[in-house]
Amino acid sequence: MAVTARVAVVTGGASGIGRGVCVRLAGMGFTVAVLDVNEAGMNETAKLMGTTALRCVADVCDTAAVEAALVRVRGAFGPVSILVNVAGIGEFLPFTEMTRAAWDRMLAVHLTGTFNCTRAAVSDMLAAGWGRIVNTASVAGLNGGGPGLSHYAAAKGGIIGFTKALAHELGPSGITVNCLAPGLIETPMIRGALVTPELRARAVDGAPVRRIGQPEDIAAACAFLVSEDAGFTTGQVISPNGGRYM
Repeated sequence: MAVTARVAVVTGGASGIGRGVCVRLAGMGFTVAVLDVNEAGMNETAKLMGTTALRCVADVCDTAAVEAALVRVRGAFGPVSILVNVAGIGEFLPFTEMTRAAWDRMLAVHLTGTFNCTRAAVSDMLAAGWGRIVNTASVAGLNGGGPGLSHYAAAKGGIIGFTKALAHELGPSGITVNCLAPGLIETPMIRGALVTPELRARAVDGAPVRRIGQPEDIAAACAFLVSEDAGFTTGQVISPNGGRYM
């Protein structure tokens, strides 16, 4: 895949899929800025990248914090041309037990966070006439996810709609906008979201590839979407899920 030296911002880069994306993009020669609330995790990600990385502590729900982080990135590296929105949270919560606060928090982190970061970065891409935005949804945004995931599925479904709308709006300006919708991936968030051994076993048995996904699987798909080779790919939802959902 063709690569030009560009500045990439990855949210949620302190662990899991975000960390995998950071490492992959750094290995491709991109200059990477990591944005997360977990400073210790970002430090570990930077070590794994093996190259210069700017670490910005910011909550994607906080518009001012995100904007300040992007100012830091521009000051250190220059204009942003690639944005990968990964930051997210997860939990299983039956709908009848769901509070408005739980609902609001899930949508704030996933959907509003994606909006905040995109809004803060897109001006650089518009000025350059080139950009790559990759949003992270989930297979739950395509199939509803299952019991206890109504808030999560709604947030991820919203990201898919947001991606498609932006692809229409930004495409004429040379900016592609695509969405990754992973299946079950081995991440700290999944391990902390009450995924039991029984659920894991069912996920493996139900997938033609017979394994749980790894962050590197998603990073590989992201690597294509941010490359020059993906210039004709926009508004798409790519779902690396081992074939469990087709």
